[in-house]
Amino acid sequence: MKKKIVVLGGGTGNFVILRGLKKYDLELSAIVSMADNGGSTGILRDDLGVLPPGDVRQCLVALSDSSRLMRSLMNYRFENGNLGGHSFGNLLLSALEKVTGSFEKAVEEVGRILFIKGKVIPVTLNQVHLKMILNNRKILEGEDEVYLSQEIEGGYKSIFLEPYPKVNPKVIDEIMNADLVVLGPGGLYTSLIPILLVEGVSDALSKTDAKTVFVANLMNRRGQTTGYKVSDNLKELLRFLPDDIFDYIIVNRKKPPKALIERYKDEGDLVENDMKKDSRVIESDLLGQLAKVSQKDLIRRNLIRHDSKKLAKEIIKIVDNL
Repeated sequence: MKKKIVVLGGGTGNFVILRGLKKYDLELSAIVSMADNGGSTGILRDDLGVLPPGDVRQCLVALSDSSRLMRSLMNYRFENGNLGGHSFGNLLLSALEKVTGSFEKAVEEVGRILFIKGKVIPVTLNQVHLKMILNNRKILEGEDEVYLSQEIEGGYKSIFLEPYPKVNPKVIDEIMNADLVVLGPGGLYTSLIPILLVEGVSDALSKTDAKTVFVANLMNRRGQTTGYKVSDNLKELLRFLPDDIFDYIIVNRKKPPKALIERYKDEGDLVENDMKKDSRVIESDLLGQLAKVSQKDLIRRNLIRHDSKKLAKEIIKIVDNL
């Protein structure tokens, strides 16, 4: 019988893991944060009243077994005109939501079109927005403002979803029936914690018999997690969980070239592993190859990234021992 792997997070982090794991004989499910409100997704939410398609689109493409052309089409972004900035996949998901009256049905239909290997499940079907109240009393409205903020490291009073959302019941079923649950990599305050803020998710993670993995980020985000070590990321996540649920912690051990770290310094610093003595920690070379990144994607946040194949191999080692 296939092992059931459930991956929780936002678009880019989920994409990296799913793209690697889909090559193995597994039952895969991606549970996706629904707090995104930036770029094309934010415009479609405001103009059409639809649920955010961007992170879901990335997961669908990651799991797709369709042609490279179809995957490229889903990610194609119009450069000018009234559609400038919108990706075709976002428009397709939003149009299907309008036609079917259900975002879930829209996701299922696009999944069929792309021959996805697995399931993509929104964590909630409610319209929600991420909010954060900082210690300096400033209120950050929406995931986009949280993502761009460089004041979070000064401390925050609260982070929450508004209005308080109901969990998609399928999410709880997936977690409770999983063999392995993977959280991360991804933005601590914009991808991972928003998942845990949805009612019932944290409790399900605590109660499931599944083994649970935390994949630590490669880099910190300046002004948010500056100087954070692996233990700091873990402690922050545990604020939103009933207990320490993690059976394994996957950490990168290979440092990027100094020149690359220097180029990245305005955005963030390397996440240092200060938990080497913790038996749960699995250290491995997880860095992706810069040579495979296209020239137009050479922006700082894309320079240092996980390698899908390397990360998948580490997860499969865990699966093989279940």
